[in-house]
Amino acid sequence: MNEQIRQILSQITQLEDDLQRLIHEQQVEFNYRLEGTKVLFEKNIRKAQRELKTGLFSFIRQSQPRTIISAPFIYSLIIPVVVLDAWATLYQFICFPLYRVPKVPRRAYVVVDRHNLSYLNIIQKINCIYCGYCGGVFAYVREIAARSEQYWCPIKHARKILDPHRRYSQFADFGQAMEFQQVAQELRQNLRDEKNQAV
Repeated sequence: MNEQIRQILSQITQLEDDLQRLIHEQQVEFNYRLEGTKVLFEKNIRKAQRELKTGLFSFIRQSQPRTIISAPFIYSLIIPVVVLDAWATLYQFICFPLYRVPKVPRRAYVVVDRHNLSYLNIIQKINCIYCGYCGGVFAYVREIAARSEQYWCPIKHARKILDPHRRYSQFADFGQAMEFQQVAQELRQNLRDEKNQAV
C-alpha cells in the first residue's frame, strides 16, 4: 500500500473520531444521555416530545393509499431477514473460531432504540423497530462477510465498487500476484490480532 493511501486512511480514521465527538456533543445539546443501552431524556424534554406526537387515527387518515397497499410487502421481508440473522450468526459461531477470526458482536450492529421516542405513535414505533432490526441485521451480516472476505479472498475488484466495506481498502490490488500472498498473510494475522485484543 503506498504512502498516499495510508495518509487517506489515517484521515478517514481522524474523521470518524471527529464524528463520534460531534455525536456526543449532540447528545448534550438534545438533553439525553446513554446509560448502557438505555436512552434517557430530561423529564421536560419527554413531556414536550409527547405533545408533538401525531395521534394514531390522524396518522392513519393522513396515510396515502400506496403506504397501506405496500405495507404487507414491506413487512414480509421480516421472514428472510430473521433467517439471514440466524444463519449468519450460526455461520460465524461455527467457522470463525476454527480460523481464529474474531466474532462480530451482534449488539454493536443490531440497535433497536428509536421506539422509545415519546413523539412517535404506535405505528411509527413499530416501523422504527422493524427498520432498526432489518438495517442492523444487514450491517451485521456485512461485517461478517467483510471478515470472511478478509480471511479468504482479500483482493480488490477490477471495477470500482460502490460503498465498499471498511476492510476493503487494505486488500491486495487486482492483478498484483506478487503482493497477494504477503497481503493475505498480513490480513489474516490482523484478524488474529483483533481476536487476541478482544479477549
